[in-house]
Order: sequence, then C-alpha cells, then structure tokens
Amino acid sequence: MLNVVIFGAPGSGKGTQSERLIDEYGLHHISTGEVLRDHISRGTELGHIADSYISKGQLIPDDLMVKVLAAVLDENPEKTAGGVIFDGFPRTVPQAEALKKMLADRGTKVHAVVGLEVPEDELVRRMLQRGKDTGRADDNLDTITNRLKVYHSQTSPLREYYINEGKYHAIDGSGEVDRIFNDIKSRLDGAK
Repeated sequence: MLNVVIFGAPGSGKGTQSERLIDEYGLHHISTGEVLRDHISRGTELGHIADSYISKGQLIPDDLMVKVLAAVLDENPEKTAGGVIFDGFPRTVPQAEALKKMLADRGTKVHAVVGLEVPEDELVRRMLQRGKDTGRADDNLDTITNRLKVYHSQTSPLREYYINEGKYHAIDGSGEVDRIFNDIKSRLDGAK
C-alpha cells in the first residue's frame, strides 16, 4: 500500500502528475476538487454549500472536507486497498491532522507527500491557459489571484508540517512533464 498526498499551489500540475502516478502505482485517485465539482454540477446540498466558497476562491471548511473524504474512502474499500493519491487534500494543518487520524483509524498512514514547486508567474500563466482550454469558470485572473493568496496564507504551512513529519519531497514542478514525473517516481520508490 502506498498513500500519497500530492501538494502544490493551484496550477502546479497536481492533476497531470496524479494521472501518471495512478497509472504507475495503481493508486485510487481522490481529487477533492473533482468530488466537489461533481456535487456542484448535480446541485446537491453539499454542492450548493461548496459553490458558495469555491466561487469566491475560498477553502471549504475543514469539517465539511473531512466528512466528504471519509465518505469517499468508506464507499470504495476495494479501490483504495492498494493505496490512494490525495489531490487537493489536505489544504490546512488541521486537515492534515484529521487525515492522519482518519487513516490511522483505518490501519494506515500517509507514506509520502509530493510537493510540486512552481514559480507564481508560471502558475498564473498555466491557470489562465487552462481556463481558455477547458472553460473552467474559476480559472480567471481575479479568482486565481485570490486562490494563490489563500494558498500562501493557509495551505503553504503544510509544507513545514510534512517536512517535520519526514514525508515531504520537494519536486521542481517547472518544465518537462516526463522529467517531473521521473523525479517524483525516484522519490516515491525510495519512500516505499
């Protein structure tokens, strides 16, 4: 079993690298962003609550995210048996602590945290391009600016948290996708 947190600012390539890691290691992908967008598109109660935060570039409250994640894990035990890649969670230190407890309650842990580190101007460029390519409404300059501000104030402290846990692997997230993936793979193969 290999449980991996993929960590980085919005636009750092978490989704792209997650797909490669899923193929390489047979991990079950849990993207909180995708789960939440699914609820928003279906108009569920959770979707309405989530949209009120996401549309402003704000983070979902911790207790709500923990409930969403626990439900995904508990509804898919056969898919998660070989390991999970967490994409977009945790985003705060309290969420990291809640994830640690949630996994411990299930007899496992986070084995490695992949930190994709990309300069901010490249992040903005990537997200604006993604907005043009995909039509994602949250990839506009105002929301991107706010998302990066929220990331720096609330999420980046996770880097130190996971460094102190001995699980953080800093990866240069700029440049060639294959080179980035090979860097990640060499770190994960050493963490198993």
